[in-house]
Amino acid sequence: REAQQYEGGEVNYSDDGAISGWQRISGGWNNGAPYTVYFYAEKQESMPLDKDKATLSSLSLLGGEYESFVADISKVVDVKIGISFVSVDKAKQNLREDIPHWDFSVTYNECIDKWNRILAKVELAPETSKEYKRMFYTALYHTMLMPVDRTKDNGLYDDYYAIWDTYRTSTPLITLLDPQRATAIAKSLLDIYKLTGYMPDARSGNSNGRTQGGSNAEIVIADALAKGLNLDYELALKAMLKDATVAPKDDEAEGRGGLDEYNSLGYVPYGVARGGNRTVEYAFCDWAIAQVAKHFGKDDLYSRYMAQSGRWKNLWRNDYVHDGAKGFIMPRDKNGAWLDSVPYGHSKIQTRKFLYTPDISYEGPWYCAWWDCFFYEASSWEYSFSIPHDIPALIQASGGREAFERRLDTFFAHKYYNVANEPSFLTPCLYHWVGRPDKSSFRVENIIRDSFNDSESGLPGNDDGGAMSSWLAFHMLGLYPNAGHDYYLVHKPLLKSASISLENGNVLDIRSCEGNFSRAFFNGQELKDNRITHGQLMQGGVLEIETPKSYRFIYKLHGQTRRFDVTFSDLQDGRLVMRWGIMRNMKYWQGTFIMNTFDREHSGEISYIQPTDGLNMELDGELFALVSREVLRSIRKEGSCVISNTSYRLIEKKNNAFHLMDDLEGAYIWILDDENLPLIVRMKNNPVEINWYIEGLAPAI
Repeated sequence: REAQQYEGGEVNYSDDGAISGWQRISGGWNNGAPYTVYFYAEKQESMPLDKDKATLSSLSLLGGEYESFVADISKVVDVKIGISFVSVDKAKQNLREDIPHWDFSVTYNECIDKWNRILAKVELAPETSKEYKRMFYTALYHTMLMPVDRTKDNGLYDDYYAIWDTYRTSTPLITLLDPQRATAIAKSLLDIYKLTGYMPDARSGNSNGRTQGGSNAEIVIADALAKGLNLDYELALKAMLKDATVAPKDDEAEGRGGLDEYNSLGYVPYGVARGGNRTVEYAFCDWAIAQVAKHFGKDDLYSRYMAQSGRWKNLWRNDYVHDGAKGFIMPRDKNGAWLDSVPYGHSKIQTRKFLYTPDISYEGPWYCAWWDCFFYEASSWEYSFSIPHDIPALIQASGGREAFERRLDTFFAHKYYNVANEPSFLTPCLYHWVGRPDKSSFRVENIIRDSFNDSESGLPGNDDGGAMSSWLAFHMLGLYPNAGHDYYLVHKPLLKSASISLENGNVLDIRSCEGNFSRAFFNGQELKDNRITHGQLMQGGVLEIETPKSYRFIYKLHGQTRRFDVTFSDLQDGRLVMRWGIMRNMKYWQGTFIMNTFDREHSGEISYIQPTDGLNMELDGELFALVSREVLRSIRKEGSCVISNTSYRLIEKKNNAFHLMDDLEGAYIWILDDENLPLIVRMKNNPVEINWYIEGLAPAI
């Protein structure tokens, strides 16, 4: 049903050599009404070419050399073709206006200049690798290809293919780099509303369709409002309310399917196509309506739709446990009953059922359309994280911060995450909400290195109108938007530095630097929660992202030498996290120690726990390879300290490290004089036979 169907066509030849005609097509992805594309072509024969000079030409685009080969022919026929969705005459007019001459190089260079003006808005550091340059600029190029601006040709406005894919990252990236275009995109949604009665979720071939989840134009409007775009928000609110209150005749084309059930039950029940993700997404869209209502001071409307934005909870099954996580978005029938099993297929003869679990993303046999499932293109594990407007409530429903962090760890470790589809786009950054931006950085960096590259197959799935590409571009910069909100999450960038020329003339410089903790600074001020607002970015300046420095520990235990790498992260509540990784038996093991606030301040102990084989193991430890701030202050003031019931006296201070000795056992330690990270950079003659030094920091013996 998604195939395009040929309805008819015509080709005409005129005496002056022009060729014109049309072709009518029906069907396509949106299954819309037939549409006609008209064309008008002119040709001109050029002078013979010098074969030797015509075989190879080259061009320079953003510093890269590209070669193109020309066929070995004695003459060239230049052809210009104009197209239109209106008429042959309009196609001819478009041709004459767009290319009024016969100089191919002029047209070619104009095209290159247009793309360079867009791509050059972000300048990467000269030392950026060729691979990363290709990945980043290709991502920008892909992002800017959609939606297609057709307003010059006809009154049927832009193509959107499709907002369900692009509202999360593509639209916010266009807003950041080209706010004029973002404004035009949002305005065209309102023009389509005036034309058809609904804003589209997708549109192509002059028809709205198809809807996949929510009426996601609402999120585009909320994002435009949050970022100060100039738009008729009064008209936009009317269009948004139309989606939320009037069920469409064809819910595949526009509006909200299952709207009557959603408004009467507070959720879309099983049996209505895509009931699970529609409930989740309608709640987000209702939140977007509330934001625009708040802008106009419509308090009753704001309160109503903010209340409705919590309707995702009506499908949250609190008591359901799967793979150690508790609470999931699960199927519920129209009578309110939870469904442990669901029908397998739509047979009227057999009534087969099967157990429905949160890791299932497709519950039907091969002949059932995937868009008729309870979830669209994802599982409950994925959609149960996809509550971008209500994350604190989601954390609470999941059992609190620690349970939520464990749930995220399970999600990635057990491969429930799908980088190739949009419902999971925000999930790697959800660690920000539990004070672990370092873990967001870790997840994002690994996802990109495993799933993206600069080859022909360098994207993990369908780019979906630039969705995959814009996700990549944001993360390479170290920023990530939460669509509809006015902030960006900040994490470790893959690029050493980048400079963004903003539309208002200001320049934003993003720099990555090594430090002890995962922190970010904007114009010298530390950012709370590793977030920066759109308004701050528009001011221009320097965004400096400090990422943990890696330390290599080399230690001896019972005569065996081992090496492991460590990074430290400072949590909001004062705890310190030590992440370690070690290569053993051709496999990389990793784990985490969490040091509580009290031990970090006052402990007189050292925990001699060594890294143990176990993927993503997490332990509550004391101060491995560290002393407390109280011990450090004692060394500074008294020239001595007590560690693990052993007295040490200061011998000397050298290279920012205190050299101490235990007179009883003959043990030596060197402690870094750093209030934030008082590392024991060397331990020698330890009576329990654990000796180590930190490469690059420990003094030579």
